[in-house]
Amino acid sequence: MNRTEIFDLLNVSPIFHLATVEGNRPRVRGMMMYRADENGIIFHTGKMKDLHGQLTANPNVEMCFNNGNFENLVQIRISGTVELVEDIELKKEIVQKRDFLKPWVEKSGYEPLAVYRMTKGIATVWTMKTHFAPKEYIEL
Repeated sequence: MNRTEIFDLLNVSPIFHLATVEGNRPRVRGMMMYRADENGIIFHTGKMKDLHGQLTANPNVEMCFNNGNFENLVQIRISGTVELVEDIELKKEIVQKRDFLKPWVEKSGYEPLAVYRMTKGIATVWTMKTHFAPKEYIEL
């Protein structure tokens, strides 16, 4: 897969697992990506969540996406560093498209919404057909 094909798959299958580190303990949780393109991979959480604290302390993460097709499974792992993005227009765009955030923002405002972006990630693609092949790394 090339870079464009990876972004296409991520946007079609936005559910992923995110691995962080807290102290010396790994932490993994399911997430829903907002968008992936040449400007980065964007996701969000709340600033009151453990995840925000973990990313503040150590912004190195790994994301794992898959296409959800068991018969023709494709898994994409992306390693890199995330940055907190304090862009009110981006926050408004995200809330506009995600109804479940609207009541929370109406009550608390945009400040508690933490938006993260990974740029310059390194992806590796796994499929059943390439199961035993050496890994290839694709710069995003």
